[in-house]
Amino acid sequence: MVDMMDTPVFTHSETAATETGKPAHAWITRLPEGLRTTEQGRLAGLTFAAKDNIDVAGVPTTVACAAFAYVPDRHAAVVARLLDAGATLLGKTNLDQFACGLNGTRSPYGAVPNSFDSRYVSGGSSSGSAYAVAAGEVDFALGTDTAGSGRVPAGLNNIVGLKPSKGLISARGVQPAARSVDCVSILAPTVARAVEVLEATLGHDAADPYSRELALHTTPLPAAFRFGVPAQPEFYGDALAAAAFEQAVQGLRAQGGVAVAVDFAPLTEAASLLYDSALVAERYEAVRDFFDAQADQVIEPVRSILQAGTRYSAADVYAAQHRLQALAQQAQAIWPGIDVLCVPTAPTHCTLEAMRADPVARNRELGCYTNFVNLLDYAALSVPASIRPDGLPFGITLIGPCGSDWQLAELGQRFHHATGLTQGATGRPLPPARPIAALQPRPGTHLALAVGGAHLSGLPLNGQLIERGAVLETQTATAPRYRLHALPGTTPPKPGLGRVAPGESGSAIAVEVWQMPLAAVGSFLALIPQPLGLGSIELADGRWVHGFVCEGHALAQAPDISRHGGWRAYLASLA
Repeated sequence: MVDMMDTPVFTHSETAATETGKPAHAWITRLPEGLRTTEQGRLAGLTFAAKDNIDVAGVPTTVACAAFAYVPDRHAAVVARLLDAGATLLGKTNLDQFACGLNGTRSPYGAVPNSFDSRYVSGGSSSGSAYAVAAGEVDFALGTDTAGSGRVPAGLNNIVGLKPSKGLISARGVQPAARSVDCVSILAPTVARAVEVLEATLGHDAADPYSRELALHTTPLPAAFRFGVPAQPEFYGDALAAAAFEQAVQGLRAQGGVAVAVDFAPLTEAASLLYDSALVAERYEAVRDFFDAQADQVIEPVRSILQAGTRYSAADVYAAQHRLQALAQQAQAIWPGIDVLCVPTAPTHCTLEAMRADPVARNRELGCYTNFVNLLDYAALSVPASIRPDGLPFGITLIGPCGSDWQLAELGQRFHHATGLTQGATGRPLPPARPIAALQPRPGTHLALAVGGAHLSGLPLNGQLIERGAVLETQTATAPRYRLHALPGTTPPKPGLGRVAPGESGSAIAVEVWQMPLAAVGSFLALIPQPLGLGSIELADGRWVHGFVCEGHALAQAPDISRHGGWRAYLASLA
Protein backbone atom coordinates (compact mmCIF):
# COMPACT_ATOMS: atom_id res chain seq x y z
CA MET A 1 0.00 0.00 0.00
CA VAL A 2 1.08 3.55 -0.72
CA ASP A 3 1.68 5.99 2.09
CA MET A 4 -0.07 9.32 1.69
CA MET A 5 3.25 11.14 1.69
CA ASP A 6 4.45 9.15 -1.31
CA THR A 7 3.52 10.00 -4.89
CA PRO A 8 0.92 7.42 -5.86
CA VAL A 9 1.39 5.28 -8.94
CA PHE A 10 -1.76 5.57 -11.00
CA THR A 11 -3.14 4.27 -14.26
CA HIS A 12 -6.08 5.14 -16.40
CA SER A 13 -8.62 2.36 -16.57
CA GLU A 14 -11.88 1.41 -18.24
CA THR A 15 -12.65 -1.08 -15.44
CA ALA A 16 -14.19 -4.50 -15.93
CA ALA A 17 -16.38 -5.35 -18.90
CA THR A 18 -20.14 -5.41 -18.64
CA GLU A 19 -22.19 -8.52 -19.35
CA THR A 20 -22.32 -7.54 -23.01
CA GLY A 21 -18.54 -7.28 -23.23
CA LYS A 22 -18.42 -3.50 -23.46
CA PRO A 23 -16.27 -1.60 -20.94
CA ALA A 24 -18.14 -0.02 -18.06
CA HIS A 25 -15.90 3.08 -18.02
CA ALA A 26 -16.48 3.44 -14.28
CA TRP A 27 -12.90 4.42 -13.42
CA ILE A 28 -10.79 7.30 -14.66
CA THR A 29 -7.76 6.54 -12.51
CA ARG A 30 -6.88 3.31 -10.72
CA LEU A 31 -4.27 3.07 -7.97
CA PRO A 32 -2.82 -0.41 -8.52
CA GLU A 33 -1.38 -0.59 -5.02
CA GLY A 34 -4.18 1.29 -3.34
CA LEU A 35 -3.64 4.22 -0.99
CA ARG A 36 -3.89 3.99 2.77
CA THR A 37 -2.26 5.76 5.68
CA THR A 38 -2.98 3.43 8.60
CA GLU A 39 -4.12 -0.11 9.29
CA GLN A 40 -6.04 1.07 12.34
CA GLY A 41 -9.39 2.79 12.63
CA ARG A 42 -13.12 2.19 12.38
CA LEU A 43 -12.91 1.68 8.59
CA ALA A 44 -9.80 -0.52 8.54
CA GLY A 45 -10.04 -3.21 5.89
CA LEU A 46 -12.60 -1.34 3.77
CA THR A 47 -11.91 -0.08 0.25
CA PHE A 48 -13.38 2.98 -1.42
CA ALA A 49 -13.38 5.08 -4.57
CA ALA A 50 -13.62 8.86 -4.93
CA LYS A 51 -15.49 10.67 -7.67
CA ASP A 52 -12.99 12.49 -9.86
CA ASN A 53 -14.00 15.95 -8.71
CA ILE A 54 -12.62 15.16 -5.24
CA ASP A 55 -8.92 15.81 -4.67
CA VAL A 56 -6.42 13.07 -3.89
CA ALA A 57 -2.85 14.29 -3.39
CA GLY A 58 -0.60 13.39 -6.33
CA VAL A 59 -3.47 12.08 -8.46
CA PRO A 60 -5.00 14.18 -11.27
CA THR A 61 -8.42 15.67 -10.64
CA THR A 62 -9.99 15.74 -14.11
CA VAL A 63 -13.69 16.47 -13.45
CA ALA A 64 -14.01 14.42 -16.68
CA CYS A 65 -12.24 17.14 -18.67
CA ALA A 66 -8.60 16.45 -19.53
CA ALA A 67 -7.88 20.07 -20.46
CA PHE A 68 -9.05 21.20 -17.01
CA ALA A 69 -7.11 18.54 -15.04
CA TYR A 70 -4.73 19.48 -12.25
CA VAL A 71 -2.67 17.54 -9.71
CA PRO A 72 -3.47 18.61 -6.13
CA ASP A 73 -0.79 18.55 -3.44
CA ARG A 74 -3.19 17.62 -0.63
CA HIS A 75 -6.21 15.44 -0.09
CA ALA A 76 -9.73 16.75 0.10
CA ALA A 77 -10.80 16.92 3.73
CA VAL A 78 -13.23 14.01 3.33
CA VAL A 79 -10.58 11.78 1.73
CA ALA A 80 -8.12 12.60 4.52
CA ARG A 81 -10.67 11.65 7.18
CA LEU A 82 -11.42 8.34 5.47
CA LEU A 83 -7.74 7.49 5.17
CA ASP A 84 -7.22 8.42 8.81
CA ALA A 85 -10.07 6.02 9.66
CA GLY A 86 -8.17 3.15 8.02
CA ALA A 87 -9.96 2.90 4.66
CA THR A 88 -8.00 2.16 1.47
CA LEU A 89 -8.54 4.27 -1.64
CA LEU A 90 -8.53 2.31 -4.92
CA GLY A 91 -8.91 5.20 -7.35
CA LYS A 92 -10.95 7.98 -8.97
CA THR A 93 -14.25 7.36 -10.74
CA ASN A 94 -15.94 8.69 -13.85
CA LEU A 95 -18.65 11.35 -13.78
CA ASP A 96 -20.77 13.59 -15.92
CA GLN A 97 -18.35 16.35 -16.90
CA PHE A 98 -18.07 19.08 -14.25
CA ALA A 99 -20.71 17.12 -12.30
CA CYS A 100 -23.28 18.57 -14.70
CA GLY A 101 -25.83 15.84 -15.41
CA LEU A 102 -27.84 13.05 -13.83
CA ASN A 103 -27.30 10.30 -16.38
CA GLY A 104 -23.68 9.12 -16.61
CA THR A 105 -23.24 9.67 -20.38
CA ARG A 106 -21.65 13.13 -20.37
CA SER A 107 -18.00 12.13 -20.13
CA PRO A 108 -15.21 11.93 -22.71
CA TYR A 109 -13.95 8.93 -20.73
CA GLY A 110 -17.03 6.97 -21.83
CA ALA A 111 -20.62 6.48 -20.74
CA VAL A 112 -21.10 4.43 -17.57
CA PRO A 113 -23.85 1.84 -18.11
CA ASN A 114 -26.36 0.56 -15.62
CA SER A 115 -24.91 -2.28 -13.55
CA PHE A 116 -28.00 -4.45 -14.19
CA ASP A 117 -28.48 -3.84 -17.93
CA SER A 118 -25.81 -2.12 -20.02
CA ARG A 119 -28.43 -0.80 -22.45
CA TYR A 120 -29.58 1.64 -19.77
CA VAL A 121 -27.94 4.67 -18.15
CA SER A 122 -26.30 4.39 -14.78
CA GLY A 123 -27.51 7.74 -13.58
CA GLY A 124 -25.12 10.53 -12.69
CA SER A 125 -23.23 12.55 -12.14
CA SER A 126 -21.64 10.11 -9.64
CA SER A 127 -21.96 7.35 -12.23
CA GLY A 128 -18.61 5.64 -11.78
CA SER A 129 -18.86 5.61 -8.00
CA ALA A 130 -22.32 4.04 -8.15
CA TYR A 131 -21.23 1.39 -10.64
CA ALA A 132 -18.13 0.48 -8.61
CA VAL A 133 -20.25 -0.03 -5.48
CA ALA A 134 -23.04 -1.92 -7.27
CA ALA A 135 -20.54 -4.23 -8.97
CA GLY A 136 -18.80 -4.98 -5.65
CA GLU A 137 -15.51 -3.42 -6.78
CA VAL A 138 -15.31 -1.28 -3.61
CA ASP A 139 -16.97 -1.35 -0.21
CA PHE A 140 -18.23 2.22 -0.59
CA ALA A 141 -17.59 5.31 -2.69
CA LEU A 142 -17.69 9.07 -2.48
CA GLY A 143 -19.83 11.07 -4.83
CA THR A 144 -21.13 14.59 -4.84
CA ASP A 145 -24.72 15.75 -4.93
CA THR A 146 -25.96 19.11 -6.15
CA ALA A 147 -29.19 18.17 -7.92
CA GLY A 148 -29.41 14.45 -7.17
CA SER A 149 -26.02 13.28 -8.43
CA GLY A 150 -25.52 10.95 -5.47
CA ARG A 151 -29.11 9.71 -5.32
CA VAL A 152 -30.18 9.05 -8.91
CA PRO A 153 -27.34 6.59 -9.69
CA ALA A 154 -27.97 4.87 -6.35
CA GLY A 155 -31.65 4.39 -7.17
CA LEU A 156 -30.91 3.09 -10.66
CA ASN A 157 -28.29 0.58 -9.41
CA ASN A 158 -29.88 -0.99 -6.30
CA ILE A 159 -27.58 0.68 -3.78
CA VAL A 160 -27.87 3.30 -1.03
CA GLY A 161 -27.20 6.98 -1.74
CA LEU A 162 -26.86 9.20 1.34
CA LYS A 163 -27.13 12.96 0.69
CA PRO A 164 -26.33 14.45 4.11
CA SER A 165 -27.53 17.74 5.46
CA LYS A 166 -25.65 20.52 3.69
CA GLY A 167 -22.36 21.36 5.38
CA LEU A 168 -22.27 18.18 7.48
CA ILE A 169 -19.30 16.80 5.49
CA SER A 170 -16.58 19.25 4.51
CA ALA A 171 -16.40 20.07 0.80
CA ARG A 172 -12.87 21.48 1.05
CA GLY A 173 -10.87 20.00 -1.80
CA VAL A 174 -13.96 19.23 -3.89
CA GLN A 175 -14.18 20.96 -7.27
CA PRO A 176 -17.52 22.76 -7.00
CA ALA A 177 -20.51 22.45 -9.31
CA ALA A 178 -22.69 24.98 -7.47
CA ARG A 179 -20.82 25.68 -4.28
CA SER A 180 -23.73 26.98 -2.19
CA VAL A 181 -25.69 23.72 -2.55
CA ASP A 182 -22.98 21.10 -3.16
CA CYS A 183 -22.81 18.13 -0.80
CA VAL A 184 -20.36 15.25 -0.59
CA SER A 185 -22.49 12.11 -0.86
CA ILE A 186 -21.91 8.49 0.14
CA LEU A 187 -22.74 5.48 -2.02
CA ALA A 188 -22.82 2.10 -0.31
CA PRO A 189 -24.48 -1.31 -0.57
CA THR A 190 -26.30 -0.86 2.76
CA VAL A 191 -27.53 1.92 5.00
CA ALA A 192 -25.33 0.66 7.83
CA ARG A 193 -22.19 1.04 5.68
CA ALA A 194 -23.25 4.54 4.59
CA VAL A 195 -23.86 5.52 8.22
CA GLU A 196 -20.47 4.11 9.19
CA VAL A 197 -18.80 6.33 6.58
CA LEU A 198 -20.85 9.37 7.61
CA GLU A 199 -19.82 8.91 11.23
CA ALA A 200 -16.16 8.89 10.14
CA THR A 201 -16.39 12.00 7.96
CA LEU A 202 -18.83 14.44 9.53
CA GLY A 203 -17.61 17.44 11.46
CA HIS A 204 -17.18 21.17 11.13
CA ASP A 205 -14.28 22.41 8.99
CA ALA A 206 -13.37 26.05 9.49
CA ALA A 207 -11.52 26.01 6.15
CA ASP A 208 -14.75 25.27 4.27
CA PRO A 209 -16.96 28.39 4.18
CA TYR A 210 -20.09 26.27 3.76
CA SER A 211 -19.31 23.83 6.57
CA ARG A 212 -21.47 24.30 9.65
CA GLU A 213 -22.10 22.90 13.11
CA LEU A 214 -25.32 20.93 13.01
CA ALA A 215 -27.30 19.45 15.88
CA LEU A 216 -28.67 16.23 14.38
CA HIS A 217 -31.94 14.80 15.68
CA THR A 218 -31.35 11.86 18.01
CA THR A 219 -34.95 10.72 18.51
CA PRO A 220 -36.32 8.16 16.03
CA LEU A 221 -39.31 9.03 13.92
CA PRO A 222 -42.63 8.30 15.65
CA ALA A 223 -43.81 4.71 15.58
CA ALA A 224 -46.86 5.70 13.52
CA PHE A 225 -44.90 8.10 11.33
CA ARG A 226 -46.58 10.12 8.60
CA PHE A 227 -44.87 10.04 5.22
CA GLY A 228 -45.74 12.45 2.46
CA VAL A 229 -46.13 11.23 -1.13
CA PRO A 230 -46.77 13.31 -4.25
CA ALA A 231 -50.49 13.92 -4.69
CA GLN A 232 -50.05 13.45 -8.44
CA PRO A 233 -46.86 11.44 -9.00
CA GLU A 234 -45.15 11.64 -12.38
CA PHE A 235 -43.56 8.58 -14.01
CA TYR A 236 -43.40 9.74 -17.65
CA GLY A 237 -45.47 6.80 -18.82
CA ASP A 238 -43.41 4.17 -16.99
CA ALA A 239 -46.07 1.84 -15.60
CA LEU A 240 -43.49 -0.45 -14.00
CA ALA A 241 -42.07 2.47 -12.01
CA ALA A 242 -45.57 3.52 -10.91
CA ALA A 243 -46.32 0.00 -9.70
CA ALA A 244 -42.95 -0.21 -7.93
CA PHE A 245 -43.62 3.05 -6.10
CA GLU A 246 -47.03 1.85 -4.94
CA GLN A 247 -45.36 -1.34 -3.66
CA ALA A 248 -42.84 0.80 -1.77
CA VAL A 249 -45.65 2.84 -0.22
CA GLN A 250 -47.20 -0.38 1.02
CA GLY A 251 -43.82 -1.36 2.43
CA LEU A 252 -43.64 1.87 4.43
CA ARG A 253 -47.16 1.25 5.71
CA ALA A 254 -45.97 -2.16 6.92
CA GLN A 255 -43.29 -0.32 8.90
CA GLY A 256 -45.96 1.67 10.74
CA GLY A 257 -46.27 4.60 8.34
CA VAL A 258 -49.36 6.53 7.32
CA ALA A 259 -49.29 7.93 3.78
CA VAL A 260 -50.25 11.60 3.33
CA ALA A 261 -50.73 13.12 -0.13
CA VAL A 262 -48.91 16.46 -0.44
CA ASP A 263 -49.05 19.26 -2.97
CA PHE A 264 -45.76 19.10 -4.86
CA ALA A 265 -46.20 22.40 -6.74
CA PRO A 266 -43.72 24.48 -4.66
CA LEU A 267 -41.16 21.69 -4.74
CA THR A 268 -41.50 21.28 -8.50
CA GLU A 269 -41.09 24.99 -9.11
CA ALA A 270 -38.10 25.16 -6.78
CA ALA A 271 -36.51 22.30 -8.72
CA SER A 272 -36.96 24.18 -12.00
CA LEU A 273 -34.98 27.16 -10.71
CA LEU A 274 -31.77 25.13 -10.64
CA TYR A 275 -31.36 25.23 -14.42
CA ASP A 276 -34.17 27.47 -15.70
CA SER A 277 -33.28 30.63 -13.77
CA ALA A 278 -30.31 32.80 -12.99
CA LEU A 279 -29.25 30.23 -10.37
CA VAL A 280 -27.52 28.37 -13.21
CA ALA A 281 -24.95 31.17 -13.17
CA GLU A 282 -23.36 29.47 -10.16
CA ARG A 283 -22.49 26.52 -12.40
CA TYR A 284 -20.67 28.88 -14.73
CA GLU A 285 -18.97 30.71 -11.86
CA ALA A 286 -17.43 27.44 -10.61
CA VAL A 287 -15.32 27.08 -13.79
CA ARG A 288 -15.46 30.63 -15.17
CA ASP A 289 -11.78 31.17 -15.83
CA PHE A 290 -11.36 27.87 -17.62
CA PHE A 291 -14.61 28.14 -19.53
CA ASP A 292 -13.91 31.67 -20.76
CA ALA A 293 -10.54 30.51 -22.11
CA GLN A 294 -11.34 26.99 -23.36
CA ALA A 295 -15.07 26.53 -23.79
CA ASP A 296 -14.35 24.38 -26.84
CA GLN A 297 -12.88 21.72 -24.51
CA VAL A 298 -16.23 21.26 -22.77
CA ILE A 299 -18.54 18.64 -24.27
CA GLU A 300 -22.21 19.16 -25.11
CA PRO A 301 -24.70 19.58 -23.53
CA VAL A 302 -22.50 20.64 -20.59
CA ARG A 303 -21.09 23.52 -22.64
CA SER A 304 -24.57 24.90 -23.35
CA ILE A 305 -25.58 24.62 -19.69
CA LEU A 306 -22.50 26.53 -18.54
CA GLN A 307 -22.92 29.06 -21.35
CA ALA A 308 -26.45 29.75 -20.16
CA GLY A 309 -24.99 30.95 -16.89
CA THR A 310 -23.23 33.84 -18.66
CA ARG A 311 -26.48 35.46 -19.79
CA TYR A 312 -27.80 36.64 -16.44
CA SER A 313 -27.19 39.82 -14.49
CA ALA A 314 -26.58 40.14 -10.77
CA ALA A 315 -30.13 41.48 -10.47
CA ASP A 316 -31.42 38.30 -12.13
CA VAL A 317 -29.59 36.18 -9.57
CA TYR A 318 -31.15 38.11 -6.69
CA ALA A 319 -34.60 37.78 -8.26
CA ALA A 320 -34.13 34.00 -8.52
CA GLN A 321 -32.94 33.81 -4.92
CA HIS A 322 -35.97 35.78 -3.74
CA ARG A 323 -38.28 33.43 -5.63
CA LEU A 324 -36.53 30.40 -4.14
CA GLN A 325 -36.99 31.82 -0.64
CA ALA A 326 -40.69 32.36 -1.29
CA LEU A 327 -41.04 28.76 -2.47
CA ALA A 328 -39.14 27.53 0.58
CA GLN A 329 -41.72 29.28 2.76
CA GLN A 330 -44.55 27.64 0.82
CA ALA A 331 -42.89 24.23 1.09
CA GLN A 332 -42.51 24.66 4.84
CA ALA A 333 -46.29 24.28 5.13
CA ILE A 334 -45.90 20.63 4.13
CA TRP A 335 -43.91 19.60 7.18
CA PRO A 336 -46.38 20.06 10.07
CA GLY A 337 -48.47 17.31 8.51
CA ILE A 338 -45.69 14.78 7.86
CA ASP A 339 -42.55 13.39 9.48
CA VAL A 340 -40.76 12.42 6.28
CA LEU A 341 -41.27 12.79 2.54
CA CYS A 342 -41.10 9.74 0.27
CA VAL A 343 -40.55 10.03 -3.49
CA PRO A 344 -39.27 7.81 -6.28
CA THR A 345 -35.52 8.35 -6.51
CA ALA A 346 -35.92 8.41 -10.28
CA PRO A 347 -39.34 8.23 -11.96
CA THR A 348 -38.17 6.03 -14.84
CA HIS A 349 -35.22 4.27 -16.45
CA CYS A 350 -33.72 5.53 -19.70
CA THR A 351 -31.71 3.73 -22.35
CA LEU A 352 -28.35 5.08 -23.47
CA GLU A 353 -29.83 5.47 -26.94
CA ALA A 354 -32.80 7.53 -25.72
CA MET A 355 -30.52 9.72 -23.59
CA ARG A 356 -28.26 10.51 -26.53
CA ALA A 357 -31.27 11.31 -28.72
CA ASP A 358 -32.62 13.97 -26.34
CA PRO A 359 -30.14 14.47 -23.49
CA VAL A 360 -31.70 17.57 -21.95
CA ALA A 361 -35.29 16.28 -21.74
CA ARG A 362 -34.33 12.80 -20.54
CA ASN A 363 -31.92 14.20 -17.94
CA ARG A 364 -34.63 16.55 -16.67
CA GLU A 365 -36.94 13.56 -16.16
CA LEU A 366 -34.36 11.77 -14.01
CA GLY A 367 -34.11 14.82 -11.73
CA CYS A 368 -37.85 15.22 -11.28
CA TYR A 369 -37.72 14.26 -7.59
CA THR A 370 -34.19 15.35 -6.68
CA ASN A 371 -33.46 18.88 -7.93
CA PHE A 372 -35.28 20.70 -5.12
CA VAL A 373 -33.68 18.93 -2.15
CA ASN A 374 -30.38 20.80 -1.87
CA LEU A 375 -31.95 24.14 -2.80
CA LEU A 376 -34.38 23.80 0.11
CA ASP A 377 -31.73 22.54 2.57
CA TYR A 378 -33.16 19.06 3.15
CA ALA A 379 -31.44 15.79 4.03
CA ALA A 380 -32.12 12.78 1.80
CA LEU A 381 -31.46 9.05 1.65
CA SER A 382 -32.06 6.90 -1.43
CA VAL A 383 -32.64 3.21 -0.62
CA PRO A 384 -33.39 0.23 -2.87
CA ALA A 385 -37.06 -0.74 -2.95
CA SER A 386 -37.49 -3.53 -5.50
CA ILE A 387 -36.37 -5.13 -8.72
CA ARG A 388 -38.96 -4.49 -11.42
CA PRO A 389 -40.36 -7.28 -13.62
CA ASP A 390 -38.01 -6.11 -16.40
CA GLY A 391 -35.00 -6.75 -14.14
CA LEU A 392 -34.20 -3.07 -13.46
CA PRO A 393 -33.87 -1.66 -9.93
CA PHE A 394 -36.29 0.81 -8.38
CA GLY A 395 -35.42 3.00 -5.40
CA ILE A 396 -37.18 5.48 -3.16
CA THR A 397 -35.78 8.54 -1.47
CA LEU A 398 -36.66 9.51 2.08
CA ILE A 399 -36.38 13.27 2.59
CA GLY A 400 -36.41 15.20 5.84
CA PRO A 401 -35.55 18.65 7.16
CA CYS A 402 -31.94 19.59 7.74
CA GLY A 403 -30.57 17.54 10.65
CA SER A 404 -32.83 14.51 10.18
CA ASP A 405 -29.99 12.33 8.83
CA TRP A 406 -30.04 9.68 11.57
CA GLN A 407 -33.83 9.45 11.51
CA LEU A 408 -33.82 8.85 7.76
CA ALA A 409 -31.12 6.22 8.18
CA GLU A 410 -33.06 4.29 10.80
CA LEU A 411 -36.25 4.19 8.75
CA GLY A 412 -34.34 3.58 5.52
CA GLN A 413 -32.50 0.61 6.98
CA ARG A 414 -35.72 -0.96 8.27
CA PHE A 415 -37.37 -0.50 4.90
CA HIS A 416 -34.39 -1.80 2.91
CA HIS A 417 -33.95 -4.94 4.98
CA ALA A 418 -37.65 -5.74 4.77
CA THR A 419 -37.42 -5.87 0.96
CA GLY A 420 -35.29 -9.02 0.88
CA LEU A 421 -33.11 -7.51 -1.85
CA THR A 422 -29.47 -8.39 -2.40
CA GLN A 423 -26.53 -5.96 -2.45
CA GLY A 424 -26.21 -3.97 -5.65
CA ALA A 425 -25.70 -6.20 -8.67
CA THR A 426 -23.57 -8.73 -6.76
CA GLY A 427 -26.31 -11.13 -5.70
CA ARG A 428 -24.90 -11.14 -2.18
CA PRO A 429 -27.52 -11.10 0.60
CA LEU A 430 -27.84 -8.13 2.88
CA PRO A 431 -25.79 -8.47 6.06
CA PRO A 432 -27.53 -8.08 9.42
CA ALA A 433 -28.91 -4.63 10.10
CA ARG A 434 -27.01 -2.46 12.55
CA PRO A 435 -28.49 -0.05 15.06
CA ILE A 436 -28.05 3.66 14.44
CA ALA A 437 -25.85 4.52 17.40
CA ALA A 438 -27.05 8.12 17.68
CA LEU A 439 -30.65 6.96 18.13
CA GLN A 440 -30.13 4.36 20.84
CA PRO A 441 -32.46 4.72 23.86
CA ARG A 442 -31.27 6.10 27.17
CA PRO A 443 -30.79 3.68 30.08
CA GLY A 444 -33.81 3.27 32.33
CA THR A 445 -36.40 4.22 29.70
CA HIS A 446 -36.59 1.01 27.64
CA LEU A 447 -36.78 -2.77 27.99
CA ALA A 448 -34.36 -4.94 26.02
CA LEU A 449 -36.47 -7.57 24.26
CA ALA A 450 -35.10 -10.54 22.27
CA VAL A 451 -37.29 -11.83 19.41
CA GLY A 452 -36.54 -14.81 17.21
CA GLY A 453 -39.72 -15.57 15.26
CA ALA A 454 -42.54 -13.68 13.55
CA HIS A 455 -41.45 -10.43 15.22
CA LEU A 456 -38.11 -10.33 13.36
CA SER A 457 -37.51 -7.43 10.97
CA GLY A 458 -39.66 -7.76 7.88
CA LEU A 459 -41.76 -10.64 9.22
CA PRO A 460 -45.51 -10.45 9.83
CA LEU A 461 -45.57 -9.37 13.49
CA ASN A 462 -42.65 -6.92 13.40
CA GLY A 463 -45.20 -4.11 13.19
CA GLN A 464 -46.22 -4.83 16.80
CA LEU A 465 -42.77 -3.63 17.82
CA ILE A 466 -42.60 -0.72 15.39
CA GLU A 467 -45.98 0.71 16.33
CA ARG A 468 -44.89 0.82 19.98
CA GLY A 469 -41.78 2.79 19.19
CA ALA A 470 -39.32 -0.07 19.65
CA VAL A 471 -35.88 0.44 18.13
CA LEU A 472 -33.61 -2.33 16.84
CA GLU A 473 -30.51 -2.59 19.02
CA THR A 474 -28.63 -5.48 17.44
CA GLN A 475 -28.84 -8.79 15.59
CA THR A 476 -27.15 -11.55 17.54
CA ALA A 477 -27.75 -15.09 18.84
CA THR A 478 -28.60 -16.83 22.05
CA ALA A 479 -26.07 -18.73 24.11
CA PRO A 480 -25.71 -22.31 22.72
CA ARG A 481 -28.16 -23.67 25.27
CA TYR A 482 -31.49 -23.52 23.43
CA ARG A 483 -33.66 -25.56 21.05
CA LEU A 484 -36.03 -24.06 18.48
CA HIS A 485 -39.28 -25.75 17.44
CA ALA A 486 -41.86 -24.96 14.73
CA LEU A 487 -45.19 -24.66 16.56
CA PRO A 488 -48.03 -26.32 14.61
CA GLY A 489 -51.30 -24.53 13.85
CA THR A 490 -50.15 -20.98 14.63
CA THR A 491 -51.15 -17.99 12.50
CA PRO A 492 -48.90 -16.47 11.39
CA PRO A 493 -46.45 -19.37 11.81
CA LYS A 494 -44.36 -19.04 14.97
CA PRO A 495 -41.50 -20.90 16.63
CA GLY A 496 -41.09 -21.91 20.22
CA LEU A 497 -37.81 -21.45 22.06
CA GLY A 498 -36.82 -23.53 25.04
CA ARG A 499 -33.68 -23.75 27.15
CA VAL A 500 -32.11 -27.21 27.46
CA ALA A 501 -31.40 -28.86 30.77
CA PRO A 502 -27.81 -28.86 32.10
CA GLY A 503 -25.74 -31.44 30.25
CA GLU A 504 -28.08 -31.60 27.25
CA SER A 505 -27.05 -30.50 23.76
CA GLY A 506 -28.23 -27.06 22.70
CA SER A 507 -27.78 -24.59 19.83
CA ALA A 508 -27.21 -20.88 19.34
CA ILE A 509 -30.40 -19.42 17.84
CA ALA A 510 -30.44 -16.18 15.83
CA VAL A 511 -32.38 -13.35 17.51
CA GLU A 512 -32.84 -9.60 17.30
CA VAL A 513 -32.72 -7.43 20.40
CA TRP A 514 -35.14 -4.50 20.36
CA GLN A 515 -35.42 -1.67 22.84
CA MET A 516 -39.08 -1.07 23.72
CA PRO A 517 -40.31 1.97 25.69
CA LEU A 518 -41.33 0.84 29.15
CA ALA A 519 -44.73 2.51 28.75
CA ALA A 520 -45.51 0.24 25.79
CA VAL A 521 -44.52 -3.07 27.37
CA GLY A 522 -47.92 -3.77 28.94
CA SER A 523 -49.87 -3.47 25.70
CA PHE A 524 -47.30 -5.70 24.00
CA LEU A 525 -47.60 -8.40 26.65
CA ALA A 526 -51.35 -8.49 26.08
CA LEU A 527 -50.71 -9.63 22.50
CA ILE A 528 -48.62 -12.70 23.38
CA PRO A 529 -50.67 -15.89 22.82
CA GLN A 530 -50.43 -19.15 24.74
CA PRO A 531 -48.16 -21.23 24.86
CA LEU A 532 -45.70 -18.37 24.47
CA GLY A 533 -44.68 -16.03 27.23
CA LEU A 534 -42.06 -13.50 28.19
CA GLY A 535 -39.10 -14.86 30.11
CA SER A 536 -35.34 -14.40 30.38
CA ILE A 537 -32.96 -15.39 27.59
CA GLU A 538 -29.19 -15.68 27.69
CA LEU A 539 -27.39 -14.12 24.73
CA ALA A 540 -24.14 -15.25 23.13
CA ASP A 541 -22.22 -12.48 24.91
CA GLY A 542 -23.46 -13.66 28.32
CA ARG A 543 -26.04 -10.90 28.74
CA TRP A 544 -29.54 -11.82 29.93
CA VAL A 545 -32.53 -10.03 28.39
CA HIS A 546 -36.26 -10.57 28.26
CA GLY A 547 -37.58 -12.55 25.33
CA PHE A 548 -40.09 -15.08 24.02
CA VAL A 549 -40.02 -18.53 25.63
CA CYS A 550 -42.42 -21.44 25.19
CA GLU A 551 -44.12 -23.86 27.58
CA GLY A 552 -42.53 -27.31 27.58
CA HIS A 553 -45.68 -29.25 26.66
CA ALA A 554 -45.96 -27.35 23.37
CA LEU A 555 -42.32 -27.95 22.48
CA ALA A 556 -42.72 -31.70 22.98
CA GLN A 557 -45.32 -31.81 20.20
CA ALA A 558 -43.46 -29.54 17.73
CA PRO A 559 -40.72 -30.38 15.19
CA ASP A 560 -37.20 -29.45 16.30
CA ILE A 561 -35.70 -27.01 13.77
CA SER A 562 -32.61 -26.00 15.75
CA ARG A 563 -30.28 -27.24 13.01
CA HIS A 564 -31.27 -24.23 10.90
CA GLY A 565 -29.90 -21.81 13.50
CA GLY A 566 -32.93 -19.54 13.47
CA TRP A 567 -36.49 -18.94 12.31
CA ARG A 568 -35.58 -16.90 9.24
CA ALA A 569 -33.24 -19.62 7.97
CA TYR A 570 -35.92 -22.23 8.59
CA LEU A 571 -38.47 -20.26 6.55
CA ALA A 572 -35.92 -19.93 3.75
CA SER A 573 -35.49 -23.71 3.72
CA LEU A 574 -39.21 -24.09 2.98
CA ALA A 575 -39.14 -21.83 -0.07
